[in-house]
Amino acid sequence: MSAAGVVIRPKDRVEMLFDELAELAGQRNAIDGRIVEIVAEFDHDELVGITGARSVAALVAWKLGMSSANAGTIAAVAHRLPEFPRCAAGMTEGRLSLDQVGVIAKKAADGSDDHYATFAEVATVSQLNTAVKLEPRPTPDPAPWSVPQRSITKTSDEQCVRYRMTLTHDDAATFDAALASHQDALVAEWKRDHDDDSAQAPPFPTAPDAFMSLVTAGWDADVARRPHGQHTTVVVHLDVKDRIASLHLGPLLTAAERQYLSCDATCEVWFERSGQVIGAGRTTRTINRRLRRALEHRHPTCAVPGCGATRGLHAHHIQHWEDGGTTELDNLVLVCPYHHRLHHRGGITITGPAPNITVTDSDGRQLHSSSLARPPNRPPPDVAPYRGPTGERADWWWYTPFEPPPPTDN
Repeated sequence: MSAAGVVIRPKDRVEMLFDELAELAGQRNAIDGRIVEIVAEFDHDELVGITGARSVAALVAWKLGMSSANAGTIAAVAHRLPEFPRCAAGMTEGRLSLDQVGVIAKKAADGSDDHYATFAEVATVSQLNTAVKLEPRPTPDPAPWSVPQRSITKTSDEQCVRYRMTLTHDDAATFDAALASHQDALVAEWKRDHDDDSAQAPPFPTAPDAFMSLVTAGWDADVARRPHGQHTTVVVHLDVKDRIASLHLGPLLTAAERQYLSCDATCEVWFERSGQVIGAGRTTRTINRRLRRALEHRHPTCAVPGCGATRGLHAHHIQHWEDGGTTELDNLVLVCPYHHRLHHRGGITITGPAPNITVTDSDGRQLHSSSLARPPNRPPPDVAPYRGPTGERADWWWYTPFEPPPPTDN
């Protein structure tokens, strides 16, 4: 009933509410489109590294206060923004939603912008998922006549080491099953500790994480047969005068790697002067159990603002151990492995004393855990109301999936 006593029929009321929802949805789509453009600048200009965030999605979740799933969708659209200009324009004009464009950006083939920009205006998110699945997949190369021999090759450069492994199909099936088993265990553990889908949680376990878990499990099972009967130990040779360190029978270490290994890692250090061994340091810089409990009670999560990691935390010396920093409560703080390495590489700076630490990025800006959200001081985008999908049942036998054009011979 209106203020004048006129009765508004439920049907008319529903239409009024739908009109308002359409207007708000169009404005929201346009706002999401602008957010994607801003995030694309962070992604394509590689500005994320100086913020202290571990990825574009983590930055979006942290600064916008949203779930990791929604942040991942924004990051995916931003990453492929140059490939889908028409779909992106549809979003900034209010005609397409972020979820619709997200499906396309995550799964659609290159060159399909024109195809999906038209189809998305009438298709639901579920129908877009089905349409993308109907795209033809690349034809696999024919199997060779001879069965390849099992092999592992290793190449390395200044940044990383790469392994390439060749297995027969039966061996590959065994390897895949073992890898999947370890990844399932890591995922279950991750979900048990982060059931709230926190955007600041450590990165979701991946196949490389599962592979390292498989290697570690095999090493632990075989520990009794190895000569020293102990877990892997990293041996480092350190020149006490010039502070130059190298792995045993391995390459030189950067200053960041040297400080990282001497912070809270299982690392056996041999001190040298003028190339001559003058003694061995402590086997580890690990924290005893009582001190570790005190650290966990004070900082149950990673101490870096915006990160809520709780498992696998490292005890970091605020004043580095090699600079005389003590292994005491006011000189220690718990950080996740990602931010621990980022600090030693110069990406963030951690200053104390604990527990009132200050974390700054590479430009000296102090990091805070709060999001950037604030009351708007600009008018909403002037866009047409969002029509939305038609909601009709899709007759897929009439639908022509997108097919990439054949390659041209130059």
